[in-house]
Amino acid sequence: MEIITVRVEKEARNRYLLYGAEGKLLLSLHEDIMVAYRLFKGSVITPELLQEVVIKDMQHQAYSLGLRYLGVKPRTRSQIKQYLQRKDIEEQYIEHALDRLENENLVDDEEYARQFALSRMNSGLKGRLMIRQELQQRGVPKELAAAALSDVDESSELAAAQKLADKKSRSLKGELRARKNKLTAFLLRRGFPSPIVREVIRGVSWEPDHSSPEEEDGAFA
Repeated sequence: MEIITVRVEKEARNRYLLYGAEGKLLLSLHEDIMVAYRLFKGSVITPELLQEVVIKDMQHQAYSLGLRYLGVKPRTRSQIKQYLQRKDIEEQYIEHALDRLENENLVDDEEYARQFALSRMNSGLKGRLMIRQELQQRGVPKELAAAALSDVDESSELAAAQKLADKKSRSLKGELRARKNKLTAFLLRRGFPSPIVREVIRGVSWEPDHSSPEEEDGAFA
């Protein structure tokens, strides 16, 4: 089959439409693939070459979409896979794109997990139990999530829990016991282990709640 006409796709300037005899559309190609295979006006394309080119173009599409998705922020392999599936990319091309991104060190679940854990602990003020859950929700394998959290020392987690507790305790109202129970439940929900929560609760400087009858009585005892 001879390529008679080459036109730019209106909705995708980096893609071209290749036409054969009598205006028959042969295929749509990304310009990089077209140049790599030297498919220009007057070129002859065999059925075997056509099949090879179509595969290369689909691989390129999957890779380009994954690369664009990564441009916003770091992603896990699982997140990119789900994104490409939503774009109706076939599984074989998804896996090819993911392998290429990993080989180019653009996708690294181990490094992602490590950076994510540190960020969530220091700025998100979350405990390791919640961080582990969030990592697994993002498709990070359990062993990589565990390894990332092993790099977080207990003193950092304790400091995060203390900072969060100091802020939260000031907004709690009611009897002292009730406030302690509420703060304990809050810290546990944020993923901090029980030993750290108990230590933090013991160290909180509780301000009197003058709206609580019990504490008003205690002030004049």
